[in-house]
Amino acid sequence: MKMSAVKPDDSGQGTDLEQNPASTIRRLWPTDIDAYRAHRKRLDPDSRHARFGGGVSDQFIDAHVDASLRVDTLIFGAFDKNEMIGAGELRLLFGARPMAAEATFSVERAYQDHGLGDALIARVVAAARNRGILRLAMTCLSHNERMRHLAHKHHAEFVNSDGETEAWLPPASPSALTLIEETFGETGGLFNSLFSAFA
Repeated sequence: MKMSAVKPDDSGQGTDLEQNPASTIRRLWPTDIDAYRAHRKRLDPDSRHARFGGGVSDQFIDAHVDASLRVDTLIFGAFDKNEMIGAGELRLLFGARPMAAEATFSVERAYQDHGLGDALIARVVAAARNRGILRLAMTCLSHNERMRHLAHKHHAEFVNSDGETEAWLPPASPSALTLIEETFGETGGLFNSLFSAFA
């Protein structure tokens, strides 16, 4: 999936959009684990709190990343050139009926509010549809208005409990478009990942 790149601005006055054909959202492969780890560790304290539900250390992130590339989990990364700047995870919930999965997202602060979160959600929802997942759960803190807005945009149903909001997204059946999008995205992503590993 090609997208408009986001140029980070360290001045504290926001970021600018620019067209950059190297910017991509694609599935992660084992060769991407170092880029994934670096992205997670670059998350600022507020972004870590939003993603993990509390403040977490680099050691916690190491353990999370080491356990993340499992058979029951798909991870999609947003890349600005060769640097990973956002991630979306789709983790199957075993034993759930109907078939369900959990979705989580993170975007580095310098790249927030420019459509990356929306693009990652769309990619994860398409992957869920292609796998016959009928319910997709997103858990976020109740005051996380950014994530609540994105979930609402994708027609989520909200359930509030103990300071957290669980948003249930109802993926539809797979379509030719979602299947083509994932097939081409994964083929290109694997090629890019292998190329980067040997560059």
